[in-house]
Amino acid sequence: MDIDIGIDAGNRKAIADGLSRVLADTYTLYLKTHNFHWNVTGPMFNTLHLMFEDQYTELATAVDEIAERIRALGHPAPGSYSQYGRLSSIKEEEGVPAANDMLRQLVEGQETIVRTAREVFPLAEEAGDEPTADLLTQRMQVHEKAAWMMRSMLE
Repeated sequence: MDIDIGIDAGNRKAIADGLSRVLADTYTLYLKTHNFHWNVTGPMFNTLHLMFEDQYTELATAVDEIAERIRALGHPAPGSYSQYGRLSSIKEEEGVPAANDMLRQLVEGQETIVRTAREVFPLAEEAGDEPTADLLTQRMQVHEKAAWMMRSMLE
């Protein structure tokens, strides 16, 4: 059945492609944050362990919301590691860095998602796609706040 939501097919495809990059960044940051939650050590263990858990839980919810928006636009949501590897701007961490390095990497990841969302936002705005614009605005707020809080711990 054709989709008739007031956004033409070309714009829906461009927005879905952009959201796929946001999804890949979000999933990659989720995985990295969960890894750091499991492997953090040091004097700030309890604080970071709990903070990372809060963050990966929030990211897991976000992944679902982003993927569902892609589907509502009529496109398949990427869902494999290989797709995320191609689409994400966030680098994976295979080692176990020190706690402060974990924080730095997660700040960078949070900021990367903000930048990706900002790149996609004009596509949604120009197409009159308010639900996607709202989703991206909410994601930027969440990631900017998380980055600020972690940067504060590094000062």
